[in-house]
Amino acid sequence: MKFLVMTLISNGPDPVTGRTPSPATRFRRVVDNAVLAEELGYDGYAVGERHERPFFSSSPPVVLSHIAARTSAIRLFTAVTTLSLLDPVRAYEDYATLDHLADGRLDLIIGKGNGAAQKELFSVTTEDQWARNKEGYELFRRLWREDRVTWEGRFRPPLTDAETWPRPLQQPIRVWHGSATSRESVELAAQYGDPLFSANVTNPIEPYAELVAHYRERWAHHGHDPADAVVGAGTAGFHVAPTSQQALAEYEPIFAHRRDLFARLGVDPVFHTLEDYVERSSALVGSPQQIVDKVLRYHDRLGHEVTHLHADGDGLSPRRHREALEQFQSDVAPALRAVVPSRPLGGPLPREADDTLPADARPVAVAS
Repeated sequence: MKFLVMTLISNGPDPVTGRTPSPATRFRRVVDNAVLAEELGYDGYAVGERHERPFFSSSPPVVLSHIAARTSAIRLFTAVTTLSLLDPVRAYEDYATLDHLADGRLDLIIGKGNGAAQKELFSVTTEDQWARNKEGYELFRRLWREDRVTWEGRFRPPLTDAETWPRPLQQPIRVWHGSATSRESVELAAQYGDPLFSANVTNPIEPYAELVAHYRERWAHHGHDPADAVVGAGTAGFHVAPTSQQALAEYEPIFAHRRDLFARLGVDPVFHTLEDYVERSSALVGSPQQIVDKVLRYHDRLGHEVTHLHADGDGLSPRRHREALEQFQSDVAPALRAVVPSRPLGGPLPREADDTLPADARPVAVAS
């Protein structure tokens, strides 16, 4: 199994101290956390994209470019790139440039995005966001693969024998499709034979397991080898400590802050108690063995081989969050990697690589 750490760069009052960092301080912490993730041996670092309070993640290519300059080995992810809001040509130029700066370490997770500000800022509505996402991806995909593109669609001017520069370093880049509960992203991923990343955050496992099962069904329907399907999954929260009692005690203020925030917003939370949250959500809060057991329980339902953890600590002190990340790598990750095989991140998926090799040179087993 592979492990990413992910941030949406939210910026609000600390659940314990009540202080809100300055934007500059918050961005420095994001970059420092990426450097730490590489030092600790995590496989990837992901930056989300949001365009409203309390998030500072409106420009992931810029943030990831700075992280690329501070790191050398860890893979860089978007989580997600909101293609429904972006011009595909501009997005291609930004990410092709970033991929060169990162020496080919970039993976993209795309999605239609969410949030009320999308309509105000980009004139993208719930009625057209899926059509925009699908059309944007179809053009975006061609731009990575073709030197000249002639194209026409609904939401941007047509292209005639158009060139885009720079040409990509990774040919092609791996694009995952992020999905929460909607089948549109699942269908698009299955149609094109792309990997799926399940949000797996808000609800118990059942709706996510149903969606992943649907992805695998549609994958086979579109003629792809079932063995080639790749699935990743998110987590609702993260904190590991030597004992479950310590982990729960340290996470209690964070959960209480989140529950109070929901109450102020008039939102009924899915999980009303910390115990229920830890038991029925995807949150990884507990002792190392508890977390191993929970990830394996989710793996039985989702069959995922990539998991993301929260990069920011959710309100834990930097020292305790670092200790949790260290303990995960020392006591949790090896146990999971030993029993859950995973293919390498980045580059073409196995079937795409196979197409360029003679039949007798093609791999017969996935890498672990």
